[in-house]
Amino acid sequence: MNRPLIVSDCDEVLLHMVAHFRDWLGEETEVDFVMEGADFSTAMRWRESGEPLEQKEIWRHLGQFFDTQMDRQLPIAGAVEGINTLAGQADVVILTNLTDERQETRRIQLENHGIDARVFTNQGPKGPALQRILDEYRPSKAIFIDDLPQHHHSAHATIPDITTLHLCGEPLLAPHIDCAHKAGHADARIDTWDEALPWLMAQLETEDA
Repeated sequence: MNRPLIVSDCDEVLLHMVAHFRDWLGEETEVDFVMEGADFSTAMRWRESGEPLEQKEIWRHLGQFFDTQMDRQLPIAGAVEGINTLAGQADVVILTNLTDERQETRRIQLENHGIDARVFTNQGPKGPALQRILDEYRPSKAIFIDDLPQHHHSAHATIPDITTLHLCGEPLLAPHIDCAHKAGHADARIDTWDEALPWLMAQLETEDA
């Protein structure tokens, strides 16, 4: 029988992103980032005018951050220890919404933090990419971890029987993000690794024979 499989997101699950992105914007650009609601796009505003950035400018700044600032990103508390503990009981892969040319940079970034895992890149909803990963690994059980509710919705719609954990380890974002568990698209919502790891280990221990 194949091993169980953990498919985890990276940003805000394993590594902080938005807090470092905010700091970089404040230090090196003319953009301020103030998260006051669930809409990421309206959080980014031109400092001089207060006007929100157009979509193309948001993507340009995000691209510049990932091309030049990934070394800023620090681990979520307990994430490295947690994911490596899970790797003792299951295969672990990373499914991250970065463009394909950033795949190796992300792999090296995680390796430098002590996480040795295969990285899959994706754009858009994660359900189809998740299905392709499961088709390759054919695990005895699969668990998906992500911080964004839309990806849980996509996963649930594509693979209804997958076990899913909604985890957002970034306090700047967590209060503003709709709960995928309450929406019926995730099996649990847990935002700290101290609490998430026992839950995840329990899911592996109850793996179907």
